[in-house]
Formats: sequence, structure tokens, C-alpha cells
Amino acid sequence: MKFASIIVMFFFSSFSASAGTFTETFDNQNLRDWQELVELDKDRGLWEVDNGELHAVSRETHLRLLTTGDDTWTDYTVEFDVKPEKKHGIGEITIAARVTDTYSVLCSIEDPVVLLDGEPLHEERIRCGYRNLHDAIVISFYNEPHPLLTLKKWSYLKLSVEGDTVTFSINGKQMMEPRKIPNLLGVHHPALNLDGFPDFLTGGVGFGLANYTARFDNITVTGDSIPNSGGFAVTPQGKLALTWSSLKGF
Repeated sequence: MKFASIIVMFFFSSFSASAGTFTETFDNQNLRDWQELVELDKDRGLWEVDNGELHAVSRETHLRLLTTGDDTWTDYTVEFDVKPEKKHGIGEITIAARVTDTYSVLCSIEDPVVLLDGEPLHEERIRCGYRNLHDAIVISFYNEPHPLLTLKKWSYLKLSVEGDTVTFSINGKQMMEPRKIPNLLGVHHPALNLDGFPDFLTGGVGFGLANYTARFDNITVTGDSIPNSGGFAVTPQGKLALTWSSLKGF
């Protein structure tokens, strides 16, 4: 009986009315509120709604993001489910916050090629930082080894931004403790063009991929500055979820 009480409390806390909530479950079969942002202005990718999930295909190493929101969004948490179905080469699965024009704060699960003693090596890792997707400059503030997401299995990514700090979790486990976002306003670097970099304190959200075929679902953004929209997430069969039918036996 104690176990049932814990489940019920968790269920209701998921739908707290203390903050605005934006949800996207792709049940309406359109992407009207979303825009694509492609690294280095490369060709557009394939995004299509299939059976209430978003099916995405990328066969290139450059990142494709699907974004929504605006510069009225400040402190919030963005989270979603993702199932990588096939990997086509060196790639990444990415979650983004504070998206403004072509700038964003990003956390990626990726496997870039690095040189170790002069030999190329695929290194699986998590990298968090910020960048302008219209150039190749990436400013990293977290870079640690971590396995790639498991193919054909749903994973749950969560990115929280509050003030100048950001936190990242996978499947409910905190991967990166709160990290400060370095402010580059007015900073000059002899080798890097940092002109135009914002302070990354406001902006929308996004998710995306490079060199993967994957499915995305149940995008949720929660925060005081977030407008209420969409419906509560409906979880497809095969994902871990708590529903009313789960509770009927208690």
C-alpha cells in the first residue's frame, strides 16, 4: 500500500500547475510550431510524424535541430524521449536550450574522432557547451566519456537552465551537475570570432541529431516563463510510464 501511495504522489507531481507547461506529443500530425536549424546552413533534413511520434533521419555529420520558443523563455526545464533506431556514422543525439537565432546551449551524446598518440580513435562521450550553428566554433564547459544511447531503446533526456547555470540528466540520472555558462559578451579572442555571441540567458528549446535515424516524442518544457500549450504527454507502448491503468490494481 505504501508503494501505491508513492506512485500516486509522483503521478500528480508531474502535472503541477505551479509553472507553465508546453508539450508536444506529435498527435496532431503537423510541425507548425517548429523550425529547423541546420549546422553550417547545410541542406534540410527529414522530419515526419509517424503514429504519434516524430521520425527523423540524418545521414550527415552536421547537426540538425528542430526548435521552438522565443526570447521570452528564460528559466525552464526541457525534456523528451528519444529512441535511436540506426546509426549511420560518426554522430550525435542533442538537446538544446536558450536557442536564439542560430545560437544555443547544447548537450550531446556523441562519438567524435580524436587523436590519441597520433592514432584516430572514436571516443563516446557527453559534451555540453554553446555555439553558433552557422560556424564551427564550439565553446565546451563539460566533456566526459559516456556510452552512446542504446539503439532501439527509449531514453529520456532532460536539460535545465536557471540563470547562468545548466544541468543535464539521462534516464533520471544527473550526468552534469549545475555548471555556469561563461559570458562571452565583449570578450575578444585572437583566434576565434566571438562577435555576436549572446549571454544565453533567454531563448527557446530544441532537439536533434547527426548521422542517426531516430524517433522523438513527449517533448515537455516547464517554467514560469513558459506558455501553457498542447496536451499532457501520451506515452507509446514500450516506454516506461505511469498511467491511470497502472494504478487501478491498488
